[in-house]
Amino acid sequence: MKDENSTTVGRRALLSNIGVAAVAGLAVSASQVSAQPAAHAAAQPAGFQPVRHSQDSWLDELPGSHRVIVDSSTPVGGASALWYANNILTAHEESYEGSATDYAMIVCLRHLSTPFGFDDGIWAKYGAFLNRAADPAPTENSLNTAGPSSGGHSIGSSVARGVQFAICGRATRRIAMGIASSTGATADEVFAELAAGLIPNARMVPAGVVTVTRAQEYGYSLLYAE
Repeated sequence: MKDENSTTVGRRALLSNIGVAAVAGLAVSASQVSAQPAAHAAAQPAGFQPVRHSQDSWLDELPGSHRVIVDSSTPVGGASALWYANNILTAHEESYEGSATDYAMIVCLRHLSTPFGFDDGIWAKYGAFLNRAADPAPTENSLNTAGPSSGGHSIGSSVARGVQFAICGRATRRIAMGIASSTGATADEVFAELAAGLIPNARMVPAGVVTVTRAQEYGYSLLYAE
C-alpha cells in the first residue's frame, strides 16, 4: 500500500503533466492561428491593374511630374476648361515656384463642346452646323480669341503653355452625319475633313468619355468644367 506522501506526489506529477500538455496545446493552436492570416494574405491579388490599350498609350507619353485632365461637355464648359487648366498652371508657377512644363495637362472637348476642337477653316465652312443657335452663323472658333468666358485665355495661349486637347471621335462622327445629310457628302468624307482640321496640340480619341476614364487609370487627376 502506498503511503499518503507518495499519493500526493503522484497527483502533483499528473497535474504538472496535464499543465505542460495544455500549454503545449495552446502554443500549437496559437501558431496555427497566427499562420492563417499570413497564408490568407499571400493568396490575395496584389491589387487592381487595368488592362492597357494602344489607343491610350499617348496618355503615358506626355512629359510632366503632375497629371491633370479637365473634362468638358458643353459650350460654356469648353471655355471654362481653358480657364481651369490655365489657373492650375499659373497657381503652380506662382505659389509652387514651378513651371507649366511640370504638367501633363489635357483638356477634353466632348459632347457639345466638341466643335471647339476644330480650326477656323472648319468653322468658316461649317459654322452654321457647329453652332445652330448663332445668327449670323459663326465663321471662326470663338476660343481662338481670348475672352472673359475663358478667363482671358485662348486655344493658342494654352497651346503655348503645353496644354493638350482630346477631341471626342463619337461626337465628331455625329456632327459629320448631320453635315452630310444636308450637303450631299458622305459621313465618312466629312468625318475625314473634320479630323484633318483639328486645333493645335489636339488628337481625335475614340470617345471623350472613355479617354477621361482611362486617363484616371494612368494617374491623371480629373476636374470637370461647367
